[in-house]
Amino acid sequence: MEATLKSTNWIIKTHSIGKDFAHRAFEYDLNGSFVKDNYLQLKELKFFSAAIPKELGGGGVSHKEMCDIIRVIAHYCSSTALAFSMHQHLISATVWKYKNEGIGVDMLRNVANNELALISTGARDWLGSNGELKKRNGGYLFSGTKHFASQSAGGDLVVTSGTYLNNNNWEVLHFAVPMTTNGVSILDNWDVMGMRGTGSNSILFENVFIPDSAISLSRPKNEFHPVWNVVLTVALPLIMSAYVGIAEKAKEIAIQKGKKYHRNQKHITTLIGRLNNVLLSAQTEWKAMCAITNELDFIPSEDLTVDVLSHKTNVGENAKKTVEYAMEAIGGQSFYRSNVLERLFRDIQASPFHPLPKWEQFAFTGERLLK
Repeated sequence: MEATLKSTNWIIKTHSIGKDFAHRAFEYDLNGSFVKDNYLQLKELKFFSAAIPKELGGGGVSHKEMCDIIRVIAHYCSSTALAFSMHQHLISATVWKYKNEGIGVDMLRNVANNELALISTGARDWLGSNGELKKRNGGYLFSGTKHFASQSAGGDLVVTSGTYLNNNNWEVLHFAVPMTTNGVSILDNWDVMGMRGTGSNSILFENVFIPDSAISLSRPKNEFHPVWNVVLTVALPLIMSAYVGIAEKAKEIAIQKGKKYHRNQKHITTLIGRLNNVLLSAQTEWKAMCAITNELDFIPSEDLTVDVLSHKTNVGENAKKTVEYAMEAIGGQSFYRSNVLERLFRDIQASPFHPLPKWEQFAFTGERLLK
């Protein structure tokens, strides 16, 4: 084990610690508690800085390899994979900016030096955002509540946004805030059906001082900004990696169980074949998403964003079908909580809620195609 953990192969490392994750997964899910020990292992092995370029103190892991790492983690613990993907999509967006615009160096070095976990509030930071900033000398006071703040229970720095009324025009300002800042608190409200270990508690901001120097972007409220062409393109392949991993694990369980019964229950062969088809569709479109990012060497555009968002919807739907078909294949035993498949079924239900949800994605895509 010791030799394995010292390997430079990140996938080998992931499988090694993944066995520990799998042992803890049931308790984290049962209690709805954050995957704290899993995060401690990831930090110890420098996974949080793995995708940061080596010249800035990171591991230099490519975007595609990070997608694979998250996919593999999901085989062992869905919640750890999804929460970790939220950190990594913020890192990847910053790495893209570093490579293409020469900015973000301080953020990346800070994460690499301190192995920080970045919290995303992206689910509430879409075009309109929420919460309000009020101008003060040297900065702003920010108040608001950010829901679905993945890994807020164990993160170090929250990357978020809020609205600001500037000369009768509403803007959205983006900024980062250390979780130890006065006025920042975590609400104990993450009691949900699936992904129970992600620690996605809401974050409450009460007159939190945001210095002018912390503002990284100002954009018009309720308007699509080019920044999303970067963020969505790099983020969605990472996030959907967790759901592809869940679907792959479901297939593995279904085949393992199916081999015991298929000779007496001939329909199982048909169900396993159907399952394989939909998983292949999910994997193929997920690989297409990863290819679009081209290892963070791409020119952002709405065309790429439309493609990535469309793939995201299709990957999510086929991943969900894979788990459902796996349950149908092995029957009533999948209804027991002692069967990992029961948890996977609940965890996969979260896939449609990441930006953009299906109906919003259809509208976004259709609007641009009809211009």
